[in-house]
Amino acid sequence: MRVFKTTLAILFSIAFFSCSKISPVAEPSQKETAQSLDNSLQSRATTTTSAIAANENFESGTKTSYTTANVTLATGVWNLNDALLGNSSSDRKNGTQSARVRNSGKLTMQFDIATGASAVSIAHALYGTDAACTWQLWYSTNGGSSYTQAGATITTNSTSLTTSVFTLSITGSVRFEIRKTDGSTNRINFDDITITDNTGGSGGGGTGVKKFLFDASQGETAGNADWVIDEDNSNPQRIPTPLQTTITSGTSSNYWTGALSSWGIALVKSGHTVETLPTTGSITYGNTSNTQDLSKYDVFVIDEPNIRFTTAEKTAILNFVQNGGGLFMVADHTISDRNNDGWDSPDIWNDLMNNNGTINNPFGFTVDLTDISGISTNVLTGNVTNSILHGSQGNVGKIEFNNGATLTLNPVANASVQGLIWQSGFTQNNTHVLSASSQYGTGRVYMVTDSSPMDDGTGAPNNTLFASWALYSHTALFMNASLWLARLQ
Repeated sequence: MRVFKTTLAILFSIAFFSCSKISPVAEPSQKETAQSLDNSLQSRATTTTSAIAANENFESGTKTSYTTANVTLATGVWNLNDALLGNSSSDRKNGTQSARVRNSGKLTMQFDIATGASAVSIAHALYGTDAACTWQLWYSTNGGSSYTQAGATITTNSTSLTTSVFTLSITGSVRFEIRKTDGSTNRINFDDITITDNTGGSGGGGTGVKKFLFDASQGETAGNADWVIDEDNSNPQRIPTPLQTTITSGTSSNYWTGALSSWGIALVKSGHTVETLPTTGSITYGNTSNTQDLSKYDVFVIDEPNIRFTTAEKTAILNFVQNGGGLFMVADHTISDRNNDGWDSPDIWNDLMNNNGTINNPFGFTVDLTDISGISTNVLTGNVTNSILHGSQGNVGKIEFNNGATLTLNPVANASVQGLIWQSGFTQNNTHVLSASSQYGTGRVYMVTDSSPMDDGTGAPNNTLFASWALYSHTALFMNASLWLARLQ
């Protein structure tokens, strides 16, 4: 019989991992009335299409001085004015190098994106111990003859890479310029610039608005947990409020209340729609009478389930994946039974995979009954084309676990299973795996075995939460995995 996570275990993990201090719980935002929401979402889904038009990660090219010069990068030629490509230990970067800008420097594209732009995302952080800086994104639709500012001025005040997203509606040819605006000698690093087109083209491996469904029907808010994108008075609703149609590039990541709210906000800023399957919802596939049937969604996210799936729910999940759906699976450590019903997430996931009445171990992995903590940089080597680890949202180099489990892979059961990150100090083989991907039928599966890395620290009052979403490579990892599951990369 599993028992719930004790207060002692929580206090231990907080004390031991001081770099993941819990954040003060924000008061819920003013909630708006969700009138005509289905019509609003449908309109958004039918009028907005997007695909990755360009992704510049500054990993190619060399420029070691601030002198103005052109440099050839992966996406094309850029002009770097009072800027260089930095690879020192003080440069904030995903991978080996990033752009470093000082004074009133600029990063300017010398080429056009022919398919317009619906969004631009840019990772940024302070260089070394420098003080806060400001910058702006500008765009030109006439080959660089004149420029218009996109969105608001951004303030960079963190030494950890943070991604800002600018929502646009530009058709035709466009190029971009990043301008440092404070004029000080303090420096900013820029990395992982992703331009999403405005035509619905085929770049990035997929097109269109994708629909993400976050589960709250399996006890995801039980006990000391808030694994939802939004909740009103501790009760997750189907539609998060304020409405996602009010989200702009400058919207705060804690606009909603829930430990996964930053994840949901990031998906909306990328042009997609999100919903919650509430506690009263049903997990079905092919049931036309269920307004939230899985067939209506592209990706199903289940973060640390605490209620065992029924036989019918297991069948629905497997059929969803087999027929092309994306399944995002999150587990936690052993003995993490938050509702004290005898089942924790490792047992529940293993029960789905090994007791579904259809196929044994369909995804090629099982969750070990372990409890580990630590930081790992043991990321899959020799595969720089893996779009989960090196995708449009950045390169993955580090992850932190605060009481999570591990995976054991079984390529015999499913030859497509792929380990992505391993526990620190262990060989990259079929054991001690922290994160993995797989394919089943025509669908895709991604799993990570700790819930704390995507926790943004917001949730119901009195719950103990880790603010980890923005740490290390967490945002890049989970956003890349989300888009990979949605077949956008």
